Formats: sequence, structure tokens, C-alpha cells
Amino acid sequence: MMLQIQKKQNYNFKSINKTLINKSLVALFATGLFAVLANSSEITHKQDKKTLVKHIDSLSNEEYDKFILGRSFFKIPWVEAPSATTARDGLGPLFNANTCNSCHPSNGRGNLYNENGSLSRSVIPKLSIPSKGLKEELEFLKTNPLIPEPTYGGQIAINGTPDARFEAKPEIKFEELKVKFPDGEVDTILKPTYVLNDLQYGELHKDTIITFRIAPSLNGLGLIEDIPDEQILANADEFDKNKDGISGRVNYAYSPITKKKEIGKYSWKANNTSLIHQTADAAINDMGLTTTIFTEDRCTDKQIACKEAPKARHKIDLPDSRLQAIDFYIKKRQTYSAKKDDSYKKGLKLFKSIGCADCHKESFTTKSGINISPFTDLLLHDMGEGLADGRTEFSASGSEWRTPTLWGLSLHEKINGKKPRLLHDGRARDFQEAILWHDGEAKASKEAYTHLPKEKRKKLIQFLERL
Repeated sequence: MMLQIQKKQNYNFKSINKTLINKSLVALFATGLFAVLANSSEITHKQDKKTLVKHIDSLSNEEYDKFILGRSFFKIPWVEAPSATTARDGLGPLFNANTCNSCHPSNGRGNLYNENGSLSRSVIPKLSIPSKGLKEELEFLKTNPLIPEPTYGGQIAINGTPDARFEAKPEIKFEELKVKFPDGEVDTILKPTYVLNDLQYGELHKDTIITFRIAPSLNGLGLIEDIPDEQILANADEFDKNKDGISGRVNYAYSPITKKKEIGKYSWKANNTSLIHQTADAAINDMGLTTTIFTEDRCTDKQIACKEAPKARHKIDLPDSRLQAIDFYIKKRQTYSAKKDDSYKKGLKLFKSIGCADCHKESFTTKSGINISPFTDLLLHDMGEGLADGRTEFSASGSEWRTPTLWGLSLHEKINGKKPRLLHDGRARDFQEAILWHDGEAKASKEAYTHLPKEKRKKLIQFLERL
């Protein structure tokens, strides 16, 4: 009863706030401050553990209910079938985590390690077989142009239900590499080797490509989806016509929702075209939850126990209404963006001076008219052999990666009590190590960074740490 009273009071306060806002709109339009109001509803400069779980201010009562529903399916654990919990059965049979929140703590970036030193559930081992010339034929089929590993499929599951064994236990081994700066400073970066222990279903195919991916932050994903395609395309320069050494290009990926190719915006290689596409992809691959977008469990023909495991009461574990509620929840949270004070402006100037902003674009304007600073161009860039994983995803080659967003990374320490591990597999322990791994199209910027005086390098890192 107390919860119902509290919720009713919240609704009443919202109604009062809406009335006040509506009465103020005329004045806001007249003074040109409406855009500021729109931004304040979506963007926050507050840094605390709960920043990314708070909803935006402008939700109606019905939208608030949808937000809470989506949050519940995002945070509350799913269970394996058969179960009396009919709304949440269907986990597995093979899976990595039983909640979305397990990989994205408080909607932030995942951790590389658990407190006991083991790899966290935020780290996902991906598998594929080289296409061997089939890339062009496969490029825009209804699947990613990846040939899954015959026994284990496209992704290793570290957990299984009682009727289906887990697939393997992943491990990363690091080799230390010394990097010497022109001024004599020496830093150490970590070169990873991916290992799969305790393979439960036999050996891997001899040509298997293994790559590890760490779960990115969910900060601002709804605003990213609202960026107009023409703004993304305006930054593309596939053939480097301006001769600046940067040749970013769009990854056109197949959308199982619209049944056509679209600009990829999500995932490490931009192979998912919309937030709901990305969410459904994570549901099936990370938790074994079927949707109307991906209707079949990921058991391979060689995993008989997985195929014969008990099924949920319904073929679709996550119906459209619940999938859309999760999508709504992710989109309607506050987005963190650093306050643009004098210190920010000085750091941004230094950031731009060495070419970082050529790919990590500071500014976009969404279709809703909101100015955002995600620090990405959402384009593919060749990052050199050191970061290459050999895995082709639609038109993205093994050495190409979508420019990751930088906003919200400063919240990681607030959420987890430790600094984020950076790059696609968490190999970089800090921003300097991440920069030192940059090569290919980013080589000139890396070299410009190493030639900065030490004090300026320090100031640039401080700027990145506050984004």
C-alpha cells in the first residue's frame, strides 16, 4: 500500500511539474531557451553511482510505467525452464549471464575481472571461421557474414542449465611490451592471448578465430540512435579524398527488423543497426532468450543435450511488449556528458590539436534538436595490426573498429570503485595505454601524443578521465 501511495504522489508531482512547464513554454520560445530546456531533460553533468539508472524528467504516467517494466526485465534475473515464474523462464540452455545488469553494472561499462581475479561475465568470447572468399556473397544476407565455429557456434557460453553443460571457461594471458617515448619515459602495454579452457564439447575447428569483447557503457544509446544518418555520412571519407590519412566509412549491416541494409551504429564493429536490434542480439547470445527477431536457441547440431533441454512454456521468451519496454528503458535514462567549463575547453583544444577529434567527433545534433557530445563518428576505421582480431562483420574487416564513444567513461569508477579497462577486450589499464595501441589511421595521432611534453600528456589524460 505504501508503494502505491508513493507512486500516486510521484504522479501528482509530475502532473504539477507538467502544468508549470507548459505555462512556461511561451516565455521559453520567446527567449530562445527552449533548446536548453530540451537538453536539460536528457543530459546531466552529475556524477554518482546512480546517474545512468535515473529516468529523464519528461515521462508521462504511462511512459513511467513502461520505463519501470523495462527496468524490471533488465535487472531481475531470468530462470531456466520449466519454472513457475512464467514471465521470466527461458534462460539458456546456454548463457553467459542471467540479467542484462550482470554485464552492464548500473548501465555502465563492464569490468574485465571479478573481485576474485577471474574474468567477469562482461567479457564475451566470440568465435568464427574465415569466410575464405565468401564475403561478397554473404555480405548482405540475413545473417552477419560470419561462419560460426561448427561445434560451439558464434559465441562461448560460460554457463548452462542443469541439462546442458557450459561450453568453456575463458582466460586472457597478457604479455608485457615496453613503449619508450621520445623524452625517455617508458610505459608498459599488455598484449593479450585469448584462451578457452575446459572445452566441454570437443576441440575447436583448426581455423577458429577467437576474439574477446567487453560490454560497453549504455550511456546515451537512445540519443545515438537519434543522430540523423546524413550527419554520420557527412564524416565518412572512405577513399581519403582529403588526404588526411583518415578514411572512416559506414558499416552497412542487415537489419532483421526492416529486412534491408542500414547504417550500423551499435557494437564494436557497428554490426547492429538499432538499439532494439542490439538488445535482441544480446538477449539471444548472452542469455539464450528468444524474441520475434531471433526465434531459435543458439544450440549447434553437435550439442544434443542443449537441443533436448526443457523448453519454456512459450516459444518466444521475450515477447515484443517486453523487448520494447527494455528498449524504452535504455533510451529514456539520463545521459551523462561532461560539463563544458574552462578546463573542458582547454582539454578539448589539446585533444583536437593532435587529431583525436578527427574520429572521436565531439558534437552531433539529434533529430530532436538536442546537442550531444559522444566523442565518436560511428564510422569504421582501420586501427592497425596490433588491434586486429581477424573477424569480419558485414563490411568491417578484422582490423576495422567503430570509433567507440567516450562520454560516460568517467562514471565507471563511481559505479565500480576502480578505473575502466579500455579498448574492445579491456587490455588497456588506462587512457595512455589505449592511445599507445592506436595504429593504422590513428598512428599519426598516437605519435603526436608521444611527442607532447609530459605535462601536456598529463593534461590530455585528465581531460579524457572526466568525459
